[in-house]
Amino acid sequence: MTTTSRSEQRQHVALFLVLMILVGLNLRPALSSLAPLLVRIQTTTGLSALAIGALTTLPVLCLGLFAPLAPWLSKRLGVERTLGFALGVLAIGLVLRGLPPDSLLFLGTLLVGAAIGVAGTLLPALVKREIPAGADLMTGVYTMALCLGGALGAGLSIPLTEWFGSWRLGLISWAVLAISAMLAWQRFMPRRRVPPPTPGGGSLRDMLGQPLAWQVMLLMGTQSSIAYIVFGWLPTLLQARGYSDVQAGWMMGASVMVQLISALGAPWLARLSRDQRPALLAVLGCVACGLWLLLLGPATWRWVGVILLGLGQGGSFSLALTLIVLRTANSRLAGKLSGLAQGGGYTLAAMGPLGIGILLEFEATLPTLTAVLLAIVAIASGLALLAGRNRRLDVDERGRLITR
Repeated sequence: MTTTSRSEQRQHVALFLVLMILVGLNLRPALSSLAPLLVRIQTTTGLSALAIGALTTLPVLCLGLFAPLAPWLSKRLGVERTLGFALGVLAIGLVLRGLPPDSLLFLGTLLVGAAIGVAGTLLPALVKREIPAGADLMTGVYTMALCLGGALGAGLSIPLTEWFGSWRLGLISWAVLAISAMLAWQRFMPRRRVPPPTPGGGSLRDMLGQPLAWQVMLLMGTQSSIAYIVFGWLPTLLQARGYSDVQAGWMMGASVMVQLISALGAPWLARLSRDQRPALLAVLGCVACGLWLLLLGPATWRWVGVILLGLGQGGSFSLALTLIVLRTANSRLAGKLSGLAQGGGYTLAAMGPLGIGILLEFEATLPTLTAVLLAIVAIASGLALLAGRNRRLDVDERGRLITR
């Protein structure tokens, strides 16, 4: 390879990383910016606790329901155009959910979840295609961008509402970031020639026949369930402990900001072992300790809980996404597994926020809610012992999907 071609390759990788980070920044504020405002939204709209629970569940459910559409859309439109289309739908949804009447709050939230489901499914396969040698580490960079976006959404939600004087305008303002990402992606997105045909195998039926695919999907679902419960309900639970909405928003924002450290560092940690089980168990242990300290522990230890929860959640999500890359032999299989793992996983994860909403409707106590959350973490830990093993989905010489 000549010096010029190496330079062009480095520029291509650098530009792709910038675009990937910009897109990643948009895939969490739509979720985390809503949670600190739930009490205000319920007060001004008169929605019941169950309806608010449905509002927190809807985007996560859409993540699962629409994620499997990503491979279908990318086959017809191309993966690059599909991602640009998803960013456009995201911007529309962000605007609609801030407009009256209240029904648009649900419609906009539905569009937001659908757009994030499609975009989030495409990016792991794009990373493996554009940067195959360092796909696992680059997934950590992408996850860091997700966490930063989530932190901005949680931390700036109340200040933006106060600045605009309306929670509706505060929610709409996040469309500016989505439109910026869409325009940048359309202008600078990578354009590849049609790739050569790859071996067969890897259909949904083939994937469902592989226990490894189920293990990755269920791990994604259980750890994401905790993540979206935190996005949807942690500020409300913290307010139940006596913190103000501003304090609860900043504590959640700080926890999500801490995720930046572990989201970037977890893939490096995973490389220290032949498999990812030790790393997964370490980060899930941090999640369990952080939740207990925040919801039941002494108030003086709340910032320790914030840090542990952030380290655990950033690391667990980063590793779950990294497994999609590490458990597949090529970008095509990574895209298929991404659709299955995120589609099925997020559909399962949606039950978490809904379940917490139902428990709150029946006035469940914080100890009961904490026990439920810790039980989910325990299930995720069991699945980590299976999905974290050194295995990989591949296609044999006959075109059959196998686990090596």
